[in-house]
Amino acid sequence: MAANTKGFKKRTLVLGLLAAGGLFSMQVQADQLADIKAAGVVKVATFDANPPFGSIDAKTHEIIGYDVDFARALASALGVKLELVATNPANRIPLLQSGKADLIVADITITPERAQVVDFSLPYFVTGQQFLVPVKAADTLEAYSRARIGAVKGTTGEQALHQRFPHARVLSYDDIPLALTALRNGNVQAITQDSTILAGLLAQAPDKANFKILPDLLSKEEIGVGVKKGETALLKAVNDELVNLEKNGQAAKIYDVWFGPDTPSPQPRAFKIEAQ
Repeated sequence: MAANTKGFKKRTLVLGLLAAGGLFSMQVQADQLADIKAAGVVKVATFDANPPFGSIDAKTHEIIGYDVDFARALASALGVKLELVATNPANRIPLLQSGKADLIVADITITPERAQVVDFSLPYFVTGQQFLVPVKAADTLEAYSRARIGAVKGTTGEQALHQRFPHARVLSYDDIPLALTALRNGNVQAITQDSTILAGLLAQAPDKANFKILPDLLSKEEIGVGVKKGETALLKAVNDELVNLEKNGQAAKIYDVWFGPDTPSPQPRAFKIEAQ
């Protein structure tokens, strides 16, 4: 009986230590925010060759862009210095998981697959399929529900058109310049493509004053800040600052710097950063 009691106590002690160890490891894992503040610096993975989100400035040789401005704002809110870690699409998540970056602010789309390995902030940028139409045409997407609409073959935009407007006549083209030619010639009443592509296309068009991009999205992709899985305190701090940037107008100002009317790729801001 005494031996059994002693064995029971030993097993209880082991289990207690394991539980405490598990709790300790969870606390360590979820304490990245404190580590960042203690170090006085936040390491942010961002693009250095993907304008206007992140690219090397020819004059200063520093990384600048929409993502970089948000990274600076987040570092300021945390009360620490900003260290930018240049990355590419394939290397963003590995940098975060290896600890070489604390955050991903690199035009990363929120997807269910990525959300299995990364926690995402609220969206701070929204892109997707938009319509380019003649400047005097209707301003709402629904006005084109039975129209002739040009799309690029094999794109998600082509698929989205069939789903959203089954009664529209979708004409497919090999590329977006051909679709624009069809719009100029009156063969279609609107064309659709990713918003950033449309903005760049319109910016380079000699007759750009004859066209406009509708603000509403046919489909959308949400871009968020990537945070290491389980870092709830850091994620909350990021979300709180993103909402604050929207409320104080700074988010809209950052947007206008990179996508406003005086930029190479102007496009209207059709979203707000909102708590969910």
